[in-house]
Amino acid sequence: MKNECEAGPLQEERPNPSQEADLSPASFSKARRGVLLAFSAISAGLMIGAKPLAASPTSAATEEKTAKAFALDNAASVTAKRLDEEVASAFPLFNAASVLPGFDAKVHGARNDVALHRITTTTTIPETGETVNVTGLLALPAGAKGDLPVVSWQHGTILSFDQVPSNLTKMSDPDYKLSDDADSLETLFNVQRFAAQGFAVIAADYVGKGPLRNGRGEGYAVKGVSTRTCIDVLDAGLAALPKMHVKPGKLFLHGWSQGALNTQWLHQALRSNGVEIGATAVASPFNDLSESLRFWTGHQTFALPAGVETYPELPAWISLCMIILIGSYETQSGIKGLFESAVRPEYSAMARQYWNDYQISSLTVTPFPTGAQLLVPDFFEKYTHDNNSKFLRLLAAGCASYWDYDSPIRFHFGLADEAIHPEMVARALSAGGKMTHGVPVAGASHRATFLAGLYGNASTLGGNDNTLSWFNSLL
Repeated sequence: MKNECEAGPLQEERPNPSQEADLSPASFSKARRGVLLAFSAISAGLMIGAKPLAASPTSAATEEKTAKAFALDNAASVTAKRLDEEVASAFPLFNAASVLPGFDAKVHGARNDVALHRITTTTTIPETGETVNVTGLLALPAGAKGDLPVVSWQHGTILSFDQVPSNLTKMSDPDYKLSDDADSLETLFNVQRFAAQGFAVIAADYVGKGPLRNGRGEGYAVKGVSTRTCIDVLDAGLAALPKMHVKPGKLFLHGWSQGALNTQWLHQALRSNGVEIGATAVASPFNDLSESLRFWTGHQTFALPAGVETYPELPAWISLCMIILIGSYETQSGIKGLFESAVRPEYSAMARQYWNDYQISSLTVTPFPTGAQLLVPDFFEKYTHDNNSKFLRLLAAGCASYWDYDSPIRFHFGLADEAIHPEMVARALSAGGKMTHGVPVAGASHRATFLAGLYGNASTLGGNDNTLSWFNSLL
């Protein structure tokens, strides 16, 4: 399979490994600083070697040399009843406009208690050459033995450092209550829908996120680091399962928003290396970063979807995502001074401050710039700076839209998604081949599109079943 959208190499020069940061779309008012933990916690975990999933076949001796150490710790056991209670509490936060009925445990309740483990391993950032520590989550039915299908889950944008999948291991405390401000509720839904229904779930926290970020900035929508991290955490989770007397079965991929883009990149990388994928489901994917940035800044507009009379305005948090996008490319791709060249002078210091601390409360710019106000004039119209030109070239090189999919993939898109217009998804649907399928969700916002993909039915999903039912039908 080949991505025909690649406009150039992944990076044009070797950047300096410097600072990084993190993010994800929850709410404009939610940006919290993560707690930094010591890497010495690994010594208390399960230490084994993870053989690289996406590597070409090699001899056993070579595989052993390239095996990557990792650890499992922070084990937690969570009952099905507690999972259902947490999901019932979180459900209204995602179910905008009541696109779905309220959560009903009789219909969508967990079938199994689940075991949660934090994964710690390393990844090497392709853009910088750095090897760094990363964390993730492994979740599976409690007491599972034998064959178990696997879901690789890629989370969406978080405007904080610590609302990551592995944070769910805090549920080892029976009194810990998950919250939208502090936790990855989207991962909770995946654990309740998949791990509690007979799948293993493996999820990366991403570089620059989670307890081992160590002051490092993230790689938001940067192809190399995002793909490599997802592969390495997936490798670690798959290698851990046999130690638990579980044999990894058919592999499925699932992602939302930023995670939907990461999932497409992961899918393409795995298939390029011959790894079989049962099916892939993505929700609200911004496949083409160049087009997305133009849309977020108001430079790209689209006609109303058929049957829709009005379309929602871009959300306030879009400009924060743009700041993190700029910071990630400045850091990972070595575009020194990108904040100063790409952001209007009156906002550049503010943007760099937010990139460094993710603290909205400390920002003093009033009013806060929208996506349309953040970038320098003529950013898309003509040459403005070498940095800006390189940034745009790299965004184009990361396009995921034009890929010939040879295993089933579904694209869920909301007809009222405030961040991703349905026409932006159409590029992948039209170019992806007969294995691609679009699932429109009437009236669905960014969050409701994701929720519907997990808990909806044919009436909500344009005649399609939800992702759990679909994956089950392919086992």
